[in-house]
Amino acid sequence: MSESVTLFVDLDGTLLRSDLLYESIVRLIRQAPGQLLRAPWWLLRGKARLKHELAQRVRLDAATLPYNDAMCAYLVHQRAQGRPLVLATGSNRRQAEAVAKHLGFFNAVLASNAHDNLTGHRKLQAIQAHNGGAFAYAGNARDDILIWHQAERAVAVGAPEHIVQDLRQRGRLELEIPVPSDRFALLRALRPQQWLKNLLVFLPALAVANTLNQATFWACCGAFVAFCLCASAIYLVNDLSDLEADRAHPLKRFRPFASGAASIAHGLMAVPILLGAAFAIATTVSSTVVGVLGGYLLLTTAYTFVLKAYAIVDVLSLAALYALRVLAGSAAIAVAPSFWMLAFSVFIFFSLALAKRAAELHTARTLDLPKARGRGYRVDDDSVVQMMGIAAGYLSVGVMALYLNSPEVVQRYHHPQWLWGLCPMLLLWVSRIWLKAVRGELIDDPLVFAVRDLQSRLVVVAATLLIVSAMLL
Repeated sequence: MSESVTLFVDLDGTLLRSDLLYESIVRLIRQAPGQLLRAPWWLLRGKARLKHELAQRVRLDAATLPYNDAMCAYLVHQRAQGRPLVLATGSNRRQAEAVAKHLGFFNAVLASNAHDNLTGHRKLQAIQAHNGGAFAYAGNARDDILIWHQAERAVAVGAPEHIVQDLRQRGRLELEIPVPSDRFALLRALRPQQWLKNLLVFLPALAVANTLNQATFWACCGAFVAFCLCASAIYLVNDLSDLEADRAHPLKRFRPFASGAASIAHGLMAVPILLGAAFAIATTVSSTVVGVLGGYLLLTTAYTFVLKAYAIVDVLSLAALYALRVLAGSAAIAVAPSFWMLAFSVFIFFSLALAKRAAELHTARTLDLPKARGRGYRVDDDSVVQMMGIAAGYLSVGVMALYLNSPEVVQRYHHPQWLWGLCPMLLLWVSRIWLKAVRGELIDDPLVFAVRDLQSRLVVVAATLLIVSAMLL
């Protein structure tokens, strides 16, 4: 049978739902970002040299890479039938051999070295030199057409339809393995659901709602959009830098980059575009908003690469990131944040950050792991985390009560007594968040959870009615 001829298999985009070159780049950014400054010099010496230098500096765990399961199953079956299989890839030999060793069904490996980039004509020549006769080839892209036209049989993995039709008409198509296209994968990677947290920029405006005008409203909207774009850029950086940890997580492994649904290259290109747009919009609001946004960017970058690995420091950083949104809202409407708002923000956001960690520790315990991966907490810390978080949440209720009894509230609202209903509402919501966290039911960020949770939405509606009543009745 013609299917018995040696099958040469491409790696990036065919066997893998990713590209090892870009996997290596993001790993180097995480491990030794200063080394990336040398990348242009490596590239000037050829793409093969770039791949070689990257492979020497980073180690990719072949066991965690996002493989195409359908393709792997087909190759296992072919191997069981006695068919010779050869991995033929443009990736560096060191990485290709690690993949071949992990999978265990390849007879040989053809890959790039420090001098030769095994793609296009060079890959075809290597295949012909290795095989010396008829061969079959599995690929996925236009770059593989040259090799397919010289092959006796072709396996098309997620290839464009016109290429598949051409192979079928030539009578060379052995198998087509479609790869579902996720057009919204990159959009999902931006985490638009997390933009809800940026509604905090409107919080200072609520405190002076009776003095707001159209200009201040649009200023808050500008700050909101700027923070959304900046946050999405950081989410991309976070997901790209955490690929290995996410792939080991039962839920995070389905994230667009971790699963291979979104292109790492597209993610890298989107980051500077989003940041440029964010700061351009912030400049239209005020220079102070630009400064706060810059502080947010610096802190969240430090959190992504360093701070999140240290217990307590990480949750303080998260609480500060929440608070910076509030400060941006104050800057947008040119109102100095009050002592009460800052005190309330410290306690409530510290509590919410700890709730997020408590939920992660619950997941780690369920999976029988000793600690939360990539975090500075052991599973045995869960009781302490819960105590600190619940205490901070209830302290925020105390701060709210003291604020409602302050002279400025009495002066600002016609009927401030209505506002006392906010305390039991906040007490109810904080208690619910922590009950969900302890039960392991708090999957999302607490603020995102609140938007999706019916009881939390009812609390928001009731609190809004109380504030309106205090202002107007």
